[in-house]
Amino acid sequence: MFKFLKKNKKLEAGFTLVEVMVTMVIIGLLTTFVVMNVLPAQDKAMAQKAKADIRNIENALEQYRLDMLNYPEQSAGLDALKVLPSGSPNEARYRPGGYVKFLPKDPWGRDYLYAYPGENGVVDIYSYGSDGQPGGEGLAADIVNWEP
Repeated sequence: MFKFLKKNKKLEAGFTLVEVMVTMVIIGLLTTFVVMNVLPAQDKAMAQKAKADIRNIENALEQYRLDMLNYPEQSAGLDALKVLPSGSPNEARYRPGGYVKFLPKDPWGRDYLYAYPGENGVVDIYSYGSDGQPGGEGLAADIVNWEP
């Protein structure tokens, strides 16, 4: 009797090809479902991060303006928020340590762009979005400080 049980256990060890294939199909379906639902959320999150970064840069620029009595010159750019621009007339008013610890890159790894005087406001802060080109629609749209 025990020999019979040992023989059947030996035959039942492992998975059949059909069981492995069914498992692979289920894993594939789950992966597809996750990818279809997570990737669009990631793109939206990247755009939201860019908007938050631009708001933070705007706040730092406003603090700079209050201390230095004007926004940084176009030639100094956003780097003026970290380091005092050379030749600044109000050098004594510059906040020790600057106005930001570091300047963030946009979610696509590029620098935020700055224009003073701006075409759409006193200052323009913007990112060209995922495609890195002016204009664009949807996920490739520009992210700017002059639009909500």
